[in-house]
Amino acid sequence: MEFGISTFVTDDGIRPDVLGEALEERGFDSLFLAEHSHIPASRQTPYPGGGELPRIYYRTLDPFVALTAAAVNTSQLVLGTGIALLIQRDTIHTAKEVASLDLVSRGRVAFGVGVGWNREEMADHGTDPRTRGALMDEQLQALKAIWTQEQAEFHGEHLDFDPFFAWPKPVQTPHPPIYVGGESPAALRRLAEHGDAWLPRPGTPTDEIRRVRDWLAEQGRTDVPFTVFGGTPDADVIKGFADAGLERYTFLLKTMPEAETLSALDDFARVAAGFR
Repeated sequence: MEFGISTFVTDDGIRPDVLGEALEERGFDSLFLAEHSHIPASRQTPYPGGGELPRIYYRTLDPFVALTAAAVNTSQLVLGTGIALLIQRDTIHTAKEVASLDLVSRGRVAFGVGVGWNREEMADHGTDPRTRGALMDEQLQALKAIWTQEQAEFHGEHLDFDPFFAWPKPVQTPHPPIYVGGESPAALRRLAEHGDAWLPRPGTPTDEIRRVRDWLAEQGRTDVPFTVFGGTPDADVIKGFADAGLERYTFLLKTMPEAETLSALDDFARVAAGFR
Protein backbone atom coordinates (compact mmCIF):
# COMPACT_ATOMS: atom_id res chain seq x y z
CA MET A 1 0.00 0.00 0.00
CA GLU A 2 1.25 3.46 -0.94
CA PHE A 3 0.93 6.52 1.29
CA GLY A 4 0.16 10.06 0.24
CA ILE A 5 -1.02 13.38 1.62
CA SER A 6 -4.33 15.17 1.16
CA THR A 7 -4.64 18.79 2.20
CA PHE A 8 -5.85 22.31 1.55
CA VAL A 9 -3.09 24.54 0.18
CA THR A 10 -3.86 28.16 1.08
CA ASP A 11 -2.20 31.56 1.02
CA ASP A 12 -1.29 31.34 4.71
CA GLY A 13 0.19 27.82 4.88
CA ILE A 14 3.23 26.06 3.46
CA ARG A 15 3.99 26.81 -0.18
CA PRO A 16 3.03 24.03 -2.61
CA ASP A 17 6.51 23.83 -4.14
CA VAL A 18 8.09 23.35 -0.73
CA LEU A 19 5.39 20.86 0.24
CA GLY A 20 5.85 18.75 -2.87
CA GLU A 21 9.59 18.49 -2.38
CA ALA A 22 9.14 17.59 1.30
CA LEU A 23 6.69 14.81 0.43
CA GLU A 24 8.98 13.20 -2.11
CA GLU A 25 11.94 13.41 0.28
CA ARG A 26 9.92 11.48 2.89
CA GLY A 27 8.76 8.75 0.54
CA PHE A 28 5.15 9.79 0.06
CA ASP A 29 3.87 8.88 -3.38
CA SER A 30 1.13 11.48 -3.91
CA LEU A 31 -0.39 14.86 -3.10
CA PHE A 32 -4.16 15.40 -3.40
CA LEU A 33 -5.44 18.99 -3.13
CA ALA A 34 -8.94 20.20 -2.36
CA GLU A 35 -10.71 22.90 -4.41
CA HIS A 36 -13.17 25.69 -3.71
CA SER A 37 -13.40 28.59 -6.15
CA HIS A 38 -14.99 30.84 -3.51
CA ILE A 39 -17.31 30.68 -0.51
CA PRO A 40 -20.57 32.64 -0.75
CA ALA A 41 -21.19 34.88 2.23
CA SER A 42 -24.77 33.62 2.64
CA ARG A 43 -23.61 30.27 4.11
CA GLN A 44 -27.05 28.67 3.85
CA THR A 45 -25.72 25.21 3.03
CA PRO A 46 -24.54 23.58 6.27
CA TYR A 47 -20.94 22.43 6.48
CA PRO A 48 -20.94 18.60 6.24
CA GLY A 49 -18.41 18.38 9.05
CA GLY A 50 -20.71 20.29 11.41
CA GLY A 51 -20.22 23.67 13.05
CA GLU A 52 -18.57 26.67 11.42
CA LEU A 53 -16.88 26.31 8.07
CA PRO A 54 -13.11 26.16 8.66
CA ARG A 55 -10.94 29.06 7.49
CA ILE A 56 -9.10 26.90 4.97
CA TYR A 57 -12.19 26.62 2.76
CA TYR A 58 -12.13 30.36 2.14
CA ARG A 59 -8.47 30.52 1.14
CA THR A 60 -7.62 27.59 -1.16
CA LEU A 61 -5.27 28.15 -4.06
CA ASP A 62 -6.31 27.00 -7.51
CA PRO A 63 -5.38 23.31 -7.41
CA PHE A 64 -3.84 23.20 -10.88
CA VAL A 65 -1.59 26.18 -10.20
CA ALA A 66 -0.56 24.70 -6.84
CA LEU A 67 0.06 21.25 -8.32
CA THR A 68 2.15 22.77 -11.09
CA ALA A 69 4.32 24.40 -8.43
CA ALA A 70 4.63 21.04 -6.67
CA ALA A 71 5.53 19.37 -9.97
CA VAL A 72 8.53 21.64 -10.55
CA ASN A 73 10.44 20.41 -7.50
CA THR A 74 9.51 16.72 -7.84
CA SER A 75 9.95 13.91 -10.33
CA GLN A 76 7.82 11.00 -9.07
CA LEU A 77 5.05 12.54 -6.93
CA VAL A 78 1.50 11.84 -8.18
CA LEU A 79 -0.34 15.16 -8.50
CA GLY A 80 -4.00 14.75 -7.59
CA THR A 81 -7.14 16.82 -7.17
CA GLY A 82 -9.21 15.76 -4.22
CA ILE A 83 -11.58 16.82 -5.43
CA ALA A 84 -11.91 19.17 -8.40
CA LEU A 85 -15.43 20.57 -8.48
CA LEU A 86 -15.94 19.75 -12.12
CA ILE A 87 -19.60 20.81 -12.19
CA GLN A 88 -18.49 24.38 -11.40
CA ARG A 89 -15.88 24.41 -14.17
CA ASP A 90 -15.89 25.07 -17.88
CA THR A 91 -15.27 21.65 -19.41
CA ILE A 92 -13.05 22.80 -22.28
CA HIS A 93 -10.82 24.95 -20.09
CA THR A 94 -10.57 22.11 -17.56
CA ALA A 95 -9.51 19.69 -20.29
CA LYS A 96 -6.66 22.02 -21.21
CA GLU A 97 -5.60 22.55 -17.57
CA VAL A 98 -5.46 18.84 -16.82
CA ALA A 99 -3.64 18.02 -20.06
CA SER A 100 -1.18 20.89 -19.56
CA LEU A 101 -0.36 19.74 -16.02
CA ASP A 102 0.07 16.17 -17.25
CA LEU A 103 2.49 17.42 -19.91
CA VAL A 104 4.47 19.67 -17.57
CA SER A 105 4.72 16.91 -14.94
CA ARG A 106 5.59 14.22 -17.51
CA GLY A 107 2.45 12.21 -16.86
CA ARG A 108 1.78 12.40 -13.12
CA VAL A 109 -1.80 13.69 -12.87
CA ALA A 110 -4.57 11.91 -10.94
CA PHE A 111 -7.78 13.77 -11.73
CA GLY A 112 -10.11 13.46 -8.74
CA VAL A 113 -13.65 14.76 -9.24
CA GLY A 114 -16.86 15.09 -7.25
CA VAL A 115 -20.21 16.86 -7.30
CA GLY A 116 -19.56 19.03 -4.22
CA TRP A 117 -21.82 20.06 -1.38
CA ASN A 118 -22.05 23.90 -1.29
CA ARG A 119 -25.19 24.75 -3.24
CA GLU A 120 -24.63 28.52 -3.14
CA GLU A 121 -21.16 28.04 -4.62
CA MET A 122 -22.66 25.93 -7.41
CA ALA A 123 -25.38 28.50 -8.10
CA ASP A 124 -22.81 31.28 -8.54
CA HIS A 125 -21.32 29.19 -11.37
CA GLY A 126 -24.74 28.72 -12.96
CA THR A 127 -24.94 25.07 -11.91
CA ASP A 128 -28.31 23.60 -10.94
CA PRO A 129 -27.73 21.32 -7.91
CA ARG A 130 -30.63 19.11 -9.02
CA THR A 131 -28.90 18.12 -12.26
CA ARG A 132 -25.25 18.27 -11.20
CA GLY A 133 -24.81 14.50 -11.34
CA ALA A 134 -26.09 14.24 -14.90
CA LEU A 135 -23.92 17.21 -15.85
CA MET A 136 -20.81 15.56 -14.43
CA ASP A 137 -21.48 12.33 -16.29
CA GLU A 138 -21.55 14.26 -19.56
CA GLN A 139 -18.49 16.30 -18.59
CA LEU A 140 -16.45 13.16 -18.00
CA GLN A 141 -17.44 11.78 -21.38
CA ALA A 142 -16.63 15.11 -23.04
CA LEU A 143 -13.23 15.35 -21.33
CA LYS A 144 -12.27 11.93 -22.62
CA ALA A 145 -13.26 12.97 -26.12
CA ILE A 146 -11.17 16.16 -25.92
CA TRP A 147 -8.16 14.30 -24.57
CA THR A 148 -8.22 11.40 -27.02
CA GLN A 149 -9.62 12.71 -30.32
CA GLU A 150 -7.90 14.98 -32.82
CA GLN A 151 -11.25 16.62 -33.56
CA ALA A 152 -13.40 16.31 -30.46
CA GLU A 153 -17.14 16.70 -30.43
CA PHE A 154 -19.90 15.96 -27.94
CA HIS A 155 -23.67 16.24 -28.09
CA GLY A 156 -25.59 15.76 -24.86
CA GLU A 157 -28.41 17.30 -22.84
CA HIS A 158 -26.14 19.53 -20.75
CA LEU A 159 -23.08 19.88 -23.00
CA ASP A 160 -23.01 20.30 -26.74
CA PHE A 161 -20.13 21.21 -29.05
CA ASP A 162 -19.21 20.57 -32.65
CA PRO A 163 -15.77 19.23 -33.69
CA PHE A 164 -12.78 21.29 -32.56
CA PHE A 165 -9.03 21.00 -32.05
CA ALA A 166 -7.61 21.12 -28.52
CA TRP A 167 -3.98 20.63 -27.58
CA PRO A 168 -1.90 19.58 -25.72
CA LYS A 169 -3.05 16.02 -25.30
CA PRO A 170 -2.19 14.34 -21.98
CA VAL A 171 1.02 12.34 -21.64
CA GLN A 172 -0.79 9.45 -19.97
CA THR A 173 -2.75 7.22 -22.31
CA PRO A 174 -5.54 7.12 -23.01
CA HIS A 175 -5.82 10.01 -20.49
CA PRO A 176 -5.02 10.81 -16.83
CA PRO A 177 -6.89 8.47 -14.48
CA ILE A 178 -10.21 9.83 -13.27
CA TYR A 179 -10.67 9.32 -9.52
CA VAL A 180 -14.36 9.45 -8.61
CA GLY A 181 -15.07 10.77 -5.12
CA GLY A 182 -18.06 9.79 -3.02
CA GLU A 183 -19.76 6.70 -1.65
CA SER A 184 -23.39 7.22 -2.70
CA PRO A 185 -25.09 4.87 -5.19
CA ALA A 186 -24.85 7.63 -7.82
CA ALA A 187 -21.12 8.08 -7.21
CA LEU A 188 -20.50 4.34 -7.42
CA ARG A 189 -22.48 4.09 -10.65
CA ARG A 190 -20.37 6.97 -12.01
CA LEU A 191 -17.24 5.14 -10.92
CA ALA A 192 -18.25 1.96 -12.73
CA GLU A 193 -19.28 3.76 -15.91
CA HIS A 194 -16.77 6.61 -16.20
CA GLY A 195 -14.06 6.29 -13.54
CA ASP A 196 -10.61 4.75 -13.37
CA ALA A 197 -10.13 4.85 -9.57
CA TRP A 198 -12.21 5.36 -6.43
CA LEU A 199 -11.59 8.10 -3.86
CA PRO A 200 -13.66 7.20 -0.77
CA ARG A 201 -13.51 9.16 2.48
CA PRO A 202 -11.88 7.74 5.62
CA GLY A 203 -15.19 7.03 7.35
CA THR A 204 -16.03 4.40 4.74
CA PRO A 205 -16.24 1.02 6.51
CA THR A 206 -13.74 -1.58 5.37
CA ASP A 207 -16.64 -3.95 4.70
CA GLU A 208 -17.89 -1.41 2.17
CA ILE A 209 -14.43 -1.28 0.59
CA ARG A 210 -14.63 -5.03 0.07
CA ARG A 211 -18.24 -4.90 -1.12
CA VAL A 212 -17.52 -2.24 -3.73
CA ARG A 213 -14.49 -4.19 -4.94
CA ASP A 214 -16.65 -7.29 -5.43
CA TRP A 215 -19.44 -5.26 -7.02
CA LEU A 216 -17.06 -3.73 -9.55
CA ALA A 217 -15.62 -7.15 -10.35
CA GLU A 218 -19.11 -8.44 -11.12
CA GLN A 219 -19.31 -5.73 -13.78
CA GLY A 220 -15.97 -6.66 -15.25
CA ARG A 221 -14.14 -3.79 -13.55
CA THR A 222 -11.25 -5.55 -11.83
CA ASP A 223 -8.84 -2.75 -12.73
CA VAL A 224 -10.03 -0.04 -10.31
CA PRO A 225 -7.58 1.03 -7.57
CA PHE A 226 -8.87 2.59 -4.34
CA THR A 227 -7.37 5.62 -2.55
CA VAL A 228 -8.71 6.79 0.81
CA PHE A 229 -8.75 10.58 0.98
CA GLY A 230 -7.92 12.39 4.22
CA GLY A 231 -7.30 9.62 6.72
CA THR A 232 -5.95 9.73 10.26
CA PRO A 233 -2.55 8.36 11.35
CA ASP A 234 -4.27 5.69 13.47
CA ALA A 235 -2.35 2.45 12.82
CA ASP A 236 -5.34 0.22 13.56
CA VAL A 237 -7.50 2.12 11.04
CA ILE A 238 -4.77 1.91 8.42
CA LYS A 239 -4.31 -1.81 9.02
CA GLY A 240 -8.02 -2.34 8.46
CA PHE A 241 -7.82 -0.63 5.09
CA ALA A 242 -4.64 -2.51 4.20
CA ASP A 243 -6.33 -5.82 5.03
CA ALA A 244 -9.22 -4.78 2.79
CA GLY A 245 -6.82 -4.44 -0.13
CA LEU A 246 -6.56 -0.67 -0.36
CA GLU A 247 -3.93 0.54 -2.85
CA ARG A 248 -3.26 3.97 -1.31
CA TYR A 249 -3.97 5.75 1.98
CA THR A 250 -3.60 9.53 2.22
CA PHE A 251 -3.13 11.30 5.53
CA LEU A 252 -5.12 14.49 6.09
CA LEU A 253 -2.52 17.21 6.62
CA LYS A 254 -3.65 20.32 8.49
CA THR A 255 -2.85 23.60 6.77
CA MET A 256 0.04 25.09 8.73
CA PRO A 257 3.21 27.15 8.26
CA GLU A 258 6.29 25.41 6.89
CA ALA A 259 8.02 24.34 10.12
CA GLU A 260 4.90 22.84 11.67
CA THR A 261 4.01 21.11 8.40
CA LEU A 262 7.42 19.47 8.05
CA SER A 263 7.18 18.18 11.62
CA ALA A 264 3.73 16.70 10.93
CA LEU A 265 5.03 15.05 7.77
CA ASP A 266 7.83 13.43 9.77
CA ASP A 267 5.20 11.98 12.10
CA PHE A 268 3.14 10.65 9.19
CA ALA A 269 6.25 9.15 7.59
CA ARG A 270 7.00 7.20 10.77
CA VAL A 271 3.48 5.75 10.76
CA ALA A 272 3.74 4.83 7.08
CA ALA A 273 7.11 3.18 7.64
CA GLY A 274 5.42 0.65 9.91
CA PHE A 275 3.46 -0.71 6.94
CA ARG A 276 6.32 -1.01 4.48
